[in-house]
Amino acid sequence: MRNMSFMLTTQQVEDGTKDVTRRFGWDFLKVGERVMACEKCQGLGKGGKINRLRPIEIVSVQKERADAITGYDDPAQECAREGFPEMTAAEFVAMLCKANKRQPSDTVNRIEFRYID
Repeated sequence: MRNMSFMLTTQQVEDGTKDVTRRFGWDFLKVGERVMACEKCQGLGKGGKINRLRPIEIVSVQKERADAITGYDDPAQECAREGFPEMTAAEFVAMLCKANKRQPSDTVNRIEFRYID
C-alpha cells in the first residue's frame, strides 16, 4: 500500500473531516485503490519513522486547474472537504500553489476518498 502525506491536514484526517485532497502528480492513482494516509512520508531525518494515520480508499480522481475550486457551486464546502473551512476558495488556491511552488493555472488531481475502518 502506498503512503500519502497529509502533513498540513493531519488532524482533519485523524478526525475524519477531510475527504478530498488536491495533488500535483499522483496521475497513476485509480478509483478503488487503497492508500495509507500518513502524517509525513519524506524528509523524516535520520531515524525518523512514518506516522501512519489510517487507510483510505480512492473514490474519484479528476484533473482540473488548481483554481477551478473558485468556480464550484459551493466553493466553501469544497474548502471544508479539503480540511480548511476557514479559508475562502481564493485563499485555498493561494496556499496550495505556494506550498507546491505552482501556478493557479497548473493542472492538479482532485482526489476524493473514504476512510476504511
